[in-house]
Amino acid sequence: MAKKQFQAESKRLLDMMIHSIYTQKEIFLRELISNSSDAIDKMYYKALSDDSLVFNQGDYFIKIKADKANRTLTISDTGIGMTQEELENNLGVIAKSGSLAFKNENELKDGHNIIGQFGVGFYSAFMVADVVTVTSRAFGSEEAFKWESEGADGYTIEPAHKDTVGTEIVLKIKPNTEDDQYDEYLDEYRLRSIIKKYSDFIRYPIKMDVTTQKAKEGTENEFEEVVEEQTINSMVPIWRKNKSELKDEDYENFYHEKRYGFDKPLSHIHIKADGAVVYNAILFIPENTPFDYYTKEYEKGLELYSNGVLIMNKCGDLLPDYFSFVKGMVDSEDLSLNISREMLQHDRQLKLIAKNIQSKIKSQLQTLLKDEREKYEKFYKSFGRQLKFGVYNDYGMHKEVLQDLLLFYSSKEKKLVTLDEYISRMPEEQKYIYYAAGESVERIEKLPQIEVVTDKGYEVLYLTDDIDEFAVKMIQSYKEKEFKSVSSGDLGLESDNDKEQSDSEENANKELFEAMQGVLAGKVSKVKASKRLKSHPVCLSTEGELTIEMEKILKSMPNGQDVQADKVLEINVNHEVFKSLKDAKDASNQEKLELYTNLLYNQALLIEGLPVSDPVEFTNNICKIMV
Repeated sequence: MAKKQFQAESKRLLDMMIHSIYTQKEIFLRELISNSSDAIDKMYYKALSDDSLVFNQGDYFIKIKADKANRTLTISDTGIGMTQEELENNLGVIAKSGSLAFKNENELKDGHNIIGQFGVGFYSAFMVADVVTVTSRAFGSEEAFKWESEGADGYTIEPAHKDTVGTEIVLKIKPNTEDDQYDEYLDEYRLRSIIKKYSDFIRYPIKMDVTTQKAKEGTENEFEEVVEEQTINSMVPIWRKNKSELKDEDYENFYHEKRYGFDKPLSHIHIKADGAVVYNAILFIPENTPFDYYTKEYEKGLELYSNGVLIMNKCGDLLPDYFSFVKGMVDSEDLSLNISREMLQHDRQLKLIAKNIQSKIKSQLQTLLKDEREKYEKFYKSFGRQLKFGVYNDYGMHKEVLQDLLLFYSSKEKKLVTLDEYISRMPEEQKYIYYAAGESVERIEKLPQIEVVTDKGYEVLYLTDDIDEFAVKMIQSYKEKEFKSVSSGDLGLESDNDKEQSDSEENANKELFEAMQGVLAGKVSKVKASKRLKSHPVCLSTEGELTIEMEKILKSMPNGQDVQADKVLEINVNHEVFKSLKDAKDASNQEKLELYTNLLYNQALLIEGLPVSDPVEFTNNICKIMV
């Protein structure tokens, strides 16, 4: 029989199909199974308009059979089949899809939808096969026809014999090469794993002969291999079931079956959306942080299905970075897919789904925070850092979404509190939300700067994570209350009388402070009388946006940014040490003044957890005082 040629455009497309459109060769099986499912769907719709046809679900299935000896893989179905003309149109003209035409001509209902709409998925078979043979008998016809092709050179169509209605596709699997092991597509275990991965929720049974070990009759220890036909796929996806049918353990089992994590999910969200875009989703908030979560290797995203067929393993566009810890899946019939179905068009539907999912995740976290605080704090221990990164990233664009989910340790409550809880306890006269940053709660509690704030009865938030202060700086204010570091220049605590007294002390000791500033030139921008110190002799404060903790964090980064906070050395004029400073200045003892000044500066550095630039000099100075 004379070989027919593909159209020129089809030849080019077929070459692209084999070499570049699909990123993984295993996709071919998903595409062929989807086509078989479409063919059975067409029988279902035929039954709706043809009274002589009774659609009995049990009579319809897809069969996969591997023959290692002959290197063939067969995919057969009991669907509607194709006439000679349909074989010519659907397989002879690449990218002309019978499924798309059928969908356009029929109003789909009852939850059914045609999967294959692009007419190219069939040709993915040539990625793994040298020869593709399709034998099909259309419903209502006694004739069958065979379509066969070895690829871009063309195809033949001739009459054939087939006992039943439906289609059988036989792939002559390619020999192995140095780069590709095509034998895997004849391996029973590998085929089962591909079916489970991509086509587990096809609504019709996918059957396959499976080899099992059974004890020989009359024996206990002797076994023989038995080949049994088994249904490989689950068929009914959990997300299409009513929530009332499902228990927590059903969701947990699904979480583990899909290998979303080895932990137990803290919470799940089951979405059935029927608005501007129709989709189902099951989302999980994990309990524990994946080992690679805070590394570049971690890949966020949800599994994406189109009508029950897995399209993408991880669709990152469905999750914002700050909710990248969420695991789960989305299934929608409304998505616009490109010809390979592996990439999504960035269209309105996808954006609507992503926006809705973001809202659902936030709502679930707020519910946990309100009703199951202990569970939320467990979540926050694992993923709170990511929420704070979300506040800081993109110039604070997402702070309104996330700020109500943040927790910080409270000096007053001795536990984690929300910003809203802090605000609710603020005395009427308190102007700011006060915070202190440091390596740990224990270290922060010993900071001299806290004393004056807590003596006022004000609550202080302890920021112990390296991202905390950056996030707070990005939020700037919460419910019209600005954030204020206990180390900032002006704490807003002084009365008019206090200010007058401070100014008086500053003026009275102006020469002393200028002399000390000269000793510390290049290290501090100013030396002044402290308005915050009570029992401690000295501390460092900062002016400007960059704090000492932020300086430490930025300097510890791999690129080692050379940043300096604008430091101020504050002296407690009511402390005994100050008398020694004055005595040295009054006696014009420059050596002693320099000794005391350097010691106090280094003490202030140590209090802040900053390194002393010359430890030997520091210890020698202590020895001088002791002597």
